[in-house]
Amino acid sequence: MKKIILSLSILIALVACNQTPDGYTIEGTLTGEVENGTKVFLKRQGEDRQPIDVDTTEVQDGKFVFTGQAGILDVHYIFIDKLQGYRAVVIENGEIEITAHKDSLGLATVKGTPQNDFFSTYMKKMQSMSRQAIAIQEDMQAASGNETALASLRDEMNDFQEEAKTFERDFIKTNPNALISALLLENAIARRSIEAEEVQAIFDSFTPEIKETTVAKKILEQLDAINAKAEKDKATAVGVKAPEFTAPGINGEQLALKDMLGKVTLVDFWAAWCKPCRMENPNVVAVYKKYHDKGLNIVGVSLDRKAEDWKQAIADDGLTWNHVSHVQYFNDPIARMYNVDAIPAAFLLDENGVIVAKNLRGDDLEAKVAELLN
Repeated sequence: MKKIILSLSILIALVACNQTPDGYTIEGTLTGEVENGTKVFLKRQGEDRQPIDVDTTEVQDGKFVFTGQAGILDVHYIFIDKLQGYRAVVIENGEIEITAHKDSLGLATVKGTPQNDFFSTYMKKMQSMSRQAIAIQEDMQAASGNETALASLRDEMNDFQEEAKTFERDFIKTNPNALISALLLENAIARRSIEAEEVQAIFDSFTPEIKETTVAKKILEQLDAINAKAEKDKATAVGVKAPEFTAPGINGEQLALKDMLGKVTLVDFWAAWCKPCRMENPNVVAVYKKYHDKGLNIVGVSLDRKAEDWKQAIADDGLTWNHVSHVQYFNDPIARMYNVDAIPAAFLLDENGVIVAKNLRGDDLEAKVAELLN
């Protein structure tokens, strides 16, 4: 009988240890003087990236508590009334402990659940690396005027930046069950510091729980957009015949690309409102004057909204080549055909209309034109 009771006790204990926590509890401890009754807010980010209130509590004797039921993993933020800063916390069922000084909420210690432990591990490393970067920057300021020392410090900073990138990427790959990994991947996509193939491979390695999160769904949307753009880019890749178009010229006449080709042709997307375009125009004018008689033609494609602005900029900048525009901003059919979503953008064509280079500027443009015209 005693053996049966003992076995039942062990079984109950094992079951209890493996139960999923029923809801979450956030227990906060603040150091420094914080008045009793001070409001503490738990917020999340809305679709417009503005904070939305989730729950409110009060400080009592330097402590505060939130309780609730966690749904899909998500990052929330803790704000304290009249105090600067905030602290991110991953909402998941379990007991979450937060310890912070009232004057440095952003450096609060958060622990107690797996996702918050992942988050804290990453943040501690990044805080350490941030201090390292600041130290190098201070050394560079101190070494002002000493070119030898500055060169060495620049190399040190470059090495450090590579180390930081490697750490972040390795962290993502080795923690496929961490929400912070998905957040870092989304950020890397936004910075365009990672290729689509690698994004897909990393996403595929994520656990089902992470794939269900809001940020994971955003990653899939970004990945779909990247792949769609890559497919469109194939139509204007180097080595491909440039898409043919016919469009209105500055006097309303219809001009066709095939009739404007020279031995070398620059299809230049620009606009009167585009400062980088206008800054590059003097260089394009110089190249055109130097090589037009040898076979260089230019076709300007304007993404202006107003015809008068477009025509005035042509006159002001002395752009004496062919120009076309539907005056429809980025909805211009030619821009969409060439998958242009930012300007300046340029495509250099050979005499057969095949794209041989893209987005060359300054000396690089002249060097390529000279090479093609021998």
